[in-house]
Amino acid sequence: MPSLEASGTQAATVGVEHLLATVTSNKTLVFMVDANAMTNGNSTDAADELELKIETSVLSAGASRVAYLASFFGAQAEPILISVPVPSDIQSIFRLKQTAGVDRSFPWKVLGL
Repeated sequence: MPSLEASGTQAATVGVEHLLATVTSNKTLVFMVDANAMTNGNSTDAADELELKIETSVLSAGASRVAYLASFFGAQAEPILISVPVPSDIQSIFRLKQTAGVDRSFPWKVLGL
């Protein structure tokens, strides 16, 4: 059964990478974001763009590096964004960055499997 590791709602600021959670569980983790607020833009505002990132370490003394990075553009036909499962026995860091558009709020959660 999946277990909730972290959750919240991030009020994104365009151009700022937001640290959402650092999870130290020995689990496989999935990052979920509700991107329903994203739009295609209009004559005065650019389309919304969003990056989701998971970083993890291979060794306990090693640096955290990107294990998953995905970019999304405009209104989403399927607005619940779900990462690939990322196994981690040390730590995983979850980040969200809105790179264009109008500042939006994004509900999110990290599930452990």
